[in-house]
Amino acid sequence: MQISTRYRGLNRLSAIISLWTLLSTLLGGCTSYIPREELLLLPCETCGEKVKLVTIPLPVIASSPNEGITAGALTALLFHNKNDEIVTLLTPQVNYNPNFGITTSLYGAFYPMPERSGELTLSKSTKVNDDYEVKLRDKRLLDGKLELNLFVYAYNDGSARFFGFEAKTPKQRETNYDDREIGFNLSAGYDIGNHLQLVLGERYRDVGIVPGAVTSIPFIRNRFNEDHIRGINGFVAHAQRISLVYSTLDSPTLPTFGGYAKATVENSSTFLGSSADYRHYEGEIKGFIPMDGARYISVFRLVYNQTLGQQVPFLEQSILGGENSLRGYGRNRFIDNSYFLLNLEERIRLFRWEIFNVNADWELAPFIDFGAVMERLDRAKPNQFEFNPGIGIRAVVRPNIVGRIDMGIGRDGPAIFVGLGYPF
Repeated sequence: MQISTRYRGLNRLSAIISLWTLLSTLLGGCTSYIPREELLLLPCETCGEKVKLVTIPLPVIASSPNEGITAGALTALLFHNKNDEIVTLLTPQVNYNPNFGITTSLYGAFYPMPERSGELTLSKSTKVNDDYEVKLRDKRLLDGKLELNLFVYAYNDGSARFFGFEAKTPKQRETNYDDREIGFNLSAGYDIGNHLQLVLGERYRDVGIVPGAVTSIPFIRNRFNEDHIRGINGFVAHAQRISLVYSTLDSPTLPTFGGYAKATVENSSTFLGSSADYRHYEGEIKGFIPMDGARYISVFRLVYNQTLGQQVPFLEQSILGGENSLRGYGRNRFIDNSYFLLNLEERIRLFRWEIFNVNADWELAPFIDFGAVMERLDRAKPNQFEFNPGIGIRAVVRPNIVGRIDMGIGRDGPAIFVGLGYPF
């Protein structure tokens, strides 16, 4: 649900932060030590004979433009290795949302060693939504030169939105649908130098479009049809890609210094099972500039994405909006053949605080998101671009975990996102 006014959004953000802080303090946490042999399913090659477990009960109070208000409770289980680093995070939770009813879920993040990690998501709602995901990363093969990444998923998202193509699509054209997807994303990257990697990838995506959970908004096929919007009856994408990556980042998960550049070409072909023939081209540059012992980190990202082809499904085109691109809007807010995106962010460490026996860096992150969708870059007009200022609050537990609240302001009003991980 997009918040309708700036002041309502600011009040809601203040309420979320205040209540989260108050309840976290009142609920408290506990620390225990468990013999390693009793944790048979815990992948940890760096753990000692006794594993430190910090248990933290927390309230869940979240708001996003598409999903609306969610409230509930979770318990964070933090398992530490002998260096007092978090190697496993488990968070069972129960939430309530007016659109989806009661949702029961389990999230797990596993970091048994720096070269190997995994994530697991199991989530089921009483109305429409469910989400099952597995992510795996391994960079121990061929003496550390080969990196494998696998992402397998199946989900229903009954909060999905579509407003039409092109920049500046009005909010009055908003439609809702249930985005039902199953697929995988597989990549293999080989180091061909100290900082250079060649990546080959394979992606499969089977999408179904059915009525969503937000009944107050028109269903997508009641306003649009397949003749104008390809893919609204469902589609299949089976694509192969090649990327060249240059990176001097000091960490693959929470970098504080270095640069990153990536160029990607991806091809989708009906010969291999896709619903249409088309190609994606993308270039991305990121930089991390620390000051005062990394208390201040200036971060930027510049991305250009272009999709070329006929009959391209709408969810396979170039898309902006959401917690990781234009943070003043909900996911998939703008869609067209291309997009240009610039993110600027200043990550300011306010203090380092041990809470519930866990050391966390608390950051304030003012940011600016600037971008637009367009037919192609040389035809872009200044009035097409969106300017989204905002601010974020982050709790960083190095070397792996970030919790964040980001609020961006766009033409539709403020948008608030609560989640894990940096936006880029």
